[in-house]
Amino acid sequence: MKTPRVTLEQWRVFQAVVDYGGFSQAARQLHRSQSSVSYAVAKLQEQVGIPLLRIEGRKAVLTEAGEVLLRRSRTLLKDAGSLEELARSISEGWESEVRLVVDAAFPPELLMEALRRFMPLSRDTRVQLQEVVLSGAEELLLAGNADLVIGTSVPASHLGDLLMEIEFIAVAHPAHPLHQLDRTLTSQDLRDHMQLVIRDSGSRRRTDFGWLDAEHRWTVTSLDTAVSAVTAGLGFGWLPRHRISQALAQGRLKALPLNAGLTYTAPLYLVFRDQDNAGPATRALARVLNQICRGETAEEPETSPDMSAFPTDGYPEPSDSGNNGAQYS
Repeated sequence: MKTPRVTLEQWRVFQAVVDYGGFSQAARQLHRSQSSVSYAVAKLQEQVGIPLLRIEGRKAVLTEAGEVLLRRSRTLLKDAGSLEELARSISEGWESEVRLVVDAAFPPELLMEALRRFMPLSRDTRVQLQEVVLSGAEELLLAGNADLVIGTSVPASHLGDLLMEIEFIAVAHPAHPLHQLDRTLTSQDLRDHMQLVIRDSGSRRRTDFGWLDAEHRWTVTSLDTAVSAVTAGLGFGWLPRHRISQALAQGRLKALPLNAGLTYTAPLYLVFRDQDNAGPATRALARVLNQICRGETAEEPETSPDMSAFPTDGYPEPSDSGNNGAQYS
């Protein structure tokens, strides 16, 4: 294999010139002199044999070849960073912390059981748990602020495994006016009454799921608050069946007799931030979550677990069932 003549640092300087809008701006960000930045880019263009930038007025603009090589260089630097991260993980052993982000629709009893099983395996690894709604999980994952995510979608840049599907059911208090109609309900009936919905916790690309056509709508930020509000008779809403099964059985909530759309389903996927370079603690927690969701019994912890003790294969295959969405906003 031919030894590359261009260094990673040259590609980093080239990216900075593009990202920050010029040589002087890049120099300030990199804490280097402008002449050294200009020299690095000039040397880069000489070594690759093609112009990557052209000067228009006082601004450096990418050439067509520059655009192509810029994209590839970003991948190159990302891979180099991942390689160093993997080396650190191997040299340091188990992670000191695992950042777990979980969609609020995931059954809390399963989550607590998974964490209970993980404790004897964790070797004192701390778990930082954050609960989100809808796109909040993907947003934290892409920002690099999560090691493991349970969310309703899988980013195009990642691979995920289906853990389960959550059923949402339209309900209201038994004394709610919709139940007093004593007949099959239509969407027009719903429009005249207060709907309780849960806000997407993401800030960049908020996502809506389910029917959201009521004239009057209150939005809350947590699933527990939505359940409490609907149980208190403040309105109707689609809520996870597993969260309200006891209230349904006790008659404190009652399913709405809709002519269509009584239930929706939302998939929940398990996604690594970087599965190839994930540490043994992150892999162990992922394995336990899969065991819990598949109803498998706990395994005895090993005295000296290593990365090979926690394979990532054997996850359930995604189902072909459609996703009509959950009652989120």
